[in-house]
Amino acid sequence: MPQFIVERNIPGADTLTGQELADIAGKSNEVVADLGVPYTWVTSYVAGDKIYCVHEAPDADTIREHARRGGFPADSVVEVAATIGPQTADLVS
Repeated sequence: MPQFIVERNIPGADTLTGQELADIAGKSNEVVADLGVPYTWVTSYVAGDKIYCVHEAPDADTIREHARRGGFPADSVVEVAATIGPQTADLVS
């Protein structure tokens, strides 16, 4: 299934409390369960005024529908073209 990076602009995101983050996660989980399509929220990173999320879904429109139903922004939705890391250097011969 395609993987997407979702950028959410949320002023003060890095000051959200644990309870506020739990509430956001709970709402996201509810929406995922009600979408009726394969959808996986992989992880999210809170940094500054943004939350960067990694989601797997059939297409970008499904990601945007998740955001709309959840009441969270989806300022940028980009499909992941490749994943690399330090071990990627070892693949070049």
